[in-house]
Amino acid sequence: MPKWTIKPEPVTGADIDEAMWQYFTEMGQRVMGRPPMDAELREVLHEDPHDDLSPPQGVLLVARGSDGELLGYAGVRLLTGDPSAAELKRMYVRPAGRGLGLGRGLLLAAEAAAQELGASRVVCETNTELTEARALYISHGYEETGSYDGHGNAEHWYAKTLG
Repeated sequence: MPKWTIKPEPVTGADIDEAMWQYFTEMGQRVMGRPPMDAELREVLHEDPHDDLSPPQGVLLVARGSDGELLGYAGVRLLTGDPSAAELKRMYVRPAGRGLGLGRGLLLAAEAAAQELGASRVVCETNTELTEARALYISHGYEETGSYDGHGNAEHWYAKTLG
């Protein structure tokens, strides 16, 4: 039995910004090989805000431990140019939630949320350094594909047909 629950929460929640900041800090460290500067983090958030991970076009799924601690999250949003596709966005498991099967749980919850939004396909993008994410996607039926209209400087793009 999992030691966590996953539920939709408002993207404006009190601890969401802190968790997003942690996500971008870790991603910057892993991808750039150095800690990102605060100005770089603010620029990334400005260029690719997470406010569209809200109804009716999106959802933010938050995993919390039995004590209410935010352990991870995953966003899903319909693509503007292709509403039959939903983008998996900013899936992140904080260190306290790692090793609990939470990545798999978030991915499955995100796929279900994408279907509830009306999508028949999920797409996502990532970088070479994020080996855990790439392995998770492949192990759950995602196939590497060409780029789509996402954000950032991705090096790998994945897609999965739902249903």
